[in-house]
Order: sequence, then structure tokens, then C-alpha cells
Amino acid sequence: MAQLARNPRLILAAQAIRALAYGFSAVLLGVTLNERNWSSVEAGLLLTAIVAGSALMSVLVGTFGDRIGRRRAYGLLYAGLAPAGIVFALSDSLPMLIAVAMVGTLSTDVIESGPFTSLEQAMLASSEDAKGRTRLFSLYNAVAAIAGSLGALLAFVPRLLGDVWSNAPSDQRYFLAFVLIGALGLALARTLDDGVEQPSGTPRAPLVESRGAVTKLAALFAVDSFAGGFVIQSFIAYWFGREFDLSLQGVGVLFFFVGLLQAASFLAASPIAERFGLLNTMVFTHIPSNLLLMCIPLAPTLTVAIAFLLARQALSQMDVPTRQAFLANLVPPGERTAAAAYTNSARYAVRPFGPLLAGAAQQVAVGLPFFVAGGLKIAYDVTIWNAFRNVALEGDADPAVAVDSGEPPA
Repeated sequence: MAQLARNPRLILAAQAIRALAYGFSAVLLGVTLNERNWSSVEAGLLLTAIVAGSALMSVLVGTFGDRIGRRRAYGLLYAGLAPAGIVFALSDSLPMLIAVAMVGTLSTDVIESGPFTSLEQAMLASSEDAKGRTRLFSLYNAVAAIAGSLGALLAFVPRLLGDVWSNAPSDQRYFLAFVLIGALGLALARTLDDGVEQPSGTPRAPLVESRGAVTKLAALFAVDSFAGGFVIQSFIAYWFGREFDLSLQGVGVLFFFVGLLQAASFLAASPIAERFGLLNTMVFTHIPSNLLLMCIPLAPTLTVAIAFLLARQALSQMDVPTRQAFLANLVPPGERTAAAAYTNSARYAVRPFGPLLAGAAQQVAVGLPFFVAGGLKIAYDVTIWNAFRNVALEGDADPAVAVDSGEPPA
């Protein structure tokens, strides 16, 4: 993969501008919710609607994306960003905002696992052979992490403009940026060629050969996502503020470097996976990262706690591109859209329950969510290793890096 082909370049460009927007809006949404003086219940309903919309749209993409065409579906998703931005910029009606959020084009995460990602994973997998996919997915996620970090920094622009411009628009109005992002994304989607589409002659049913394996993976990915919900960034920021009185500015700088480490982690995953295999990289970088996660609440000083967090972030994201490549190499080319969409939907469907239960766990001990998350994630690692290590993937010579799809080894 010395030089990216045209389709991957266009997809990475579209994904970068979307991640920039999501990084910007993640901060902006929190600010505007606070300015509206909404209750925690109202804010929670809106955030839950965004997550639920992503899950629902991912299912629809998995079911119908290949039937209507990946390029067309991709363009329609970007077209949906414009009305979402307009409504969020101009309306304070909770029912209207929830209705738009349920369309599924918004995200509470920079590196989302929603309908856009489901299509992009399938389209990118068509552009490389089995070994090249890991490198491409590593770059794909690194671009999102870097663009999202820059987007988060841009969220300070409205406040800076307000200091020097008395008639500056309110923070809420900056959601209109999604109109531009949607137009740019739609233009890029329309320039993709037929190479991103489902291969001709493949079954039109979403999942046929890989149904059993995808079901098993979806359940396991859901456990991992549920565990991650216990330690979302907002909780980590809260914990650092409570335990060590870390300022808002300090938290912002800390999470900027967290984003950079995530990008480095994505890029490092590819050479490690080429040397040790996809499943090995997924599991044996994830386990130590979760042990480090469980060490954070035990840290005696702020410096040690930050060191544990940064060390954890340097390892914790290596399973993301390897997981995406793992899935793409496992399923037949014609089933990649559905496989990505259904596993992503499973991740989104359980995600809201983690923060809810984390709040209850904090009543027992403030640091308990770190232990619950780390323990569940290690259980996920052990389970996926035991269940998915005996069948060789496409492009792998070593069965030890493979999955058990319910079929005899190739």
C-alpha cells in the first residue's frame, strides 16, 4: 500500500471532514445543552436518541445498503447531515431534536461505529488485499483521531469570536457547519467509482455464509462496547477533577494528547499485526491496556494517574483497525456491508447502558467503574481468543490468528 488508490483517498478525505465536524460538535453540543438549562433527563434523552439513531441507521444500511448501492447510500447519509445541522442550529424543541437525532447521521463520538463507518469499512475492504486492509484501516482510524482532535480544538473558536465580535452568532448557530460538511461529503461520495460496490454475482441477502460468525462477533463486540460505556471520557474528566482537582483547561490538554496517542496506536497496529497476526494483536494489546485502566484509580498522585491513562491509550486502540480488518477478512466480499453494520449496531445498542450503570457504581466507590470496565473487557478478550482462534482468515497462513465461523478450516 505504498500509494493509496483513488477510492480510498476519497473515502479518507470524506471521513476526515466528518471527524472534524464530530470533534467540533461533541464539545459544542455539551456547551449548548448547558446553555439551554436542560435537565439531566432531557440531555440524556437527546444523547440517547443520537446513539439509538446511529444503531437503527446502521441496521438499515446493513439490510439495504448493497441493494441501493454503497455510493448512493453513502451520499444519502452525507445529505442527511445538512438538515440535522439546520435543526440543531435553529431549534430548541426537544421532540424535534430527538426526531432529527433518530435519523442517524449525528454522533456522540469522533471515531464512531455508525452507518457511515459500516459503509466505509466495506468500501475500503474492496480496495486492498487481506494484508493491505490492516494498514488501510490503521490509517483510516488515525485520520479520524487526528481530525477529531483538531475539531475539538476548533470548538473554542465561537468563544474567541464572541470576545472580539459583539454580534457573533450564538454557540448553537455553529451547527450550521454541518450543511457545508454534508455538501462536501456528498460531492466526494458522488466521485467514487464502481470499485466500492458489492461484487457482481454475490447474494443479495445481507448475511448468508457468515451469519453464525457475525452473530457471535456482534455479541462479543457488544460486551466490549458496554464495558467501554463505564469509562467514557466525560466520566474520566469528572474523576480527574474530583480526585486531583484538575482544571477544565488541564482536562482539555490531557484529552488532546489522548487523541494523538490514539492516532499513534492506530498506526502502530498494522506492523504489529503483520508480525503477530490480527487476533493476537487485538487480544494481547487489549489485555495490558485494561490492566492499566484498572490501575488509574489506584494512582497516588496526578502524575502517576496521567501516566497510567496515557499508557493505556497508547495500547487500547490497536484493536480497532485490527478488528475491522479481522471482520473484513472473515466474511465474503458481498457480506461486508451487512457484517460491519450489524456488529456496529450491536456496539451502539448497548453503549448507553454503561454510563447509566457507572453512575450506580460510583455510589459504591468513585473508582469502581474503572475496575468493572477493565474486568469486563479482559473477559471479552479471553472469550474472543478462545472462540475465534482456530480457522484461518483470508490472507493468513497461520490459523492461530483466525476465527471460528462454524465452518471447517480453509
